Amino acid sequence: MRFDIITVLPALLESPFAHSILQRAQNKGIAEIVVHSLRDYASNKQKSVDDYPYGGGSGMVMSIEPFAKCIELLKSQREYDDVIFMSPDGVTFNQTAANELSGLKNIMVLCGHYKGIDQRIRDLYVTREISIGDYVLSGGELPAAVIVDAIIRLIPGVLNDETSALSDSFQGELLDAPVYTRPADWKGNKVPDVLLSGHEAKINEWRHEQALLRTQARRPDLLED
Repeated sequence: MRFDIITVLPALLESPFAHSILQRAQNKGIAEIVVHSLRDYASNKQKSVDDYPYGGGSGMVMSIEPFAKCIELLKSQREYDDVIFMSPDGVTFNQTAANELSGLKNIMVLCGHYKGIDQRIRDLYVTREISIGDYVLSGGELPAAVIVDAIIRLIPGVLNDETSALSDSFQGELLDAPVYTRPADWKGNKVPDVLLSGHEAKINEWRHEQALLRTQARRPDLLED
């Protein structure tokens, strides 16, 4: 699976993709993440990629030409299943979307900055707009890293234990049950006896019950759905 990420701040994405699960996925050849600097596609000497908004107002708007040049070049090299724009007014990202996107082959991600990007880029090229929450960040780089992480860990072969992702919170529309590890007794705080019983059916029943209780207490809206 390949991700092409277009950004005005490529250095901001170096660390998130250079460690842990995402690094292993790339080393295994399961995932490929390519970050493109938008300034490389600017035609002016200053390599600026923004301009004043028509109609006045505060802030700067990212120009259409650099984005269009980069997008057209990438699309001439391969076919993309989705061109995603990270935006606070997009559809809120969730586990269902991550599952869906993990089955694709090539994804392009556009990272906005400043006041936003020229609407014509969204109209002409973008196939999906995604938000990671009802708040505004300085740019789309961190949200891009979030969705790439959520998607890649679902690809078969990425996790050492492929069943791990299937038991994550939200996979079954429930939050995950509490988890424990050694020691079984820490200063009088004990692991529930059922987890030490070795009885798989009872353990699974307990985990499901705890997941329901946790979801009811913290995210009752998930049960309503």
